[in-house]
Amino acid sequence: MAPHHPTPPTGPGTPPLVDFTFDLTGIEVLRRAHVMEALGPDWDPIEVLRGEEAAYDLLYSGLDEEQQRVYDDLVAAGVLPPRGGGHAAA
Repeated sequence: MAPHHPTPPTGPGTPPLVDFTFDLTGIEVLRRAHVMEALGPDWDPIEVLRGEEAAYDLLYSGLDEEQQRVYDDLVAAGVLPPRGGGHAAA
């Protein structure tokens, strides 16, 4: 397999390599500040996680027998995390 970053050619007539560095620290700090500003002062990450859990509970509730079997198979395979004691919510 070829290397991802092959060694550039060297020798007579080959231009010298140029050191290229770009510091993204300032841009990343600005991006994070914009994200936090967009979320607003009322953003509550714990409440967001609770809402996601409630949505998953609703998604996996009221499954018929075949759907429950598929759900159980997916949990057993490690595709989905177990919920409600190993079964989808009733």
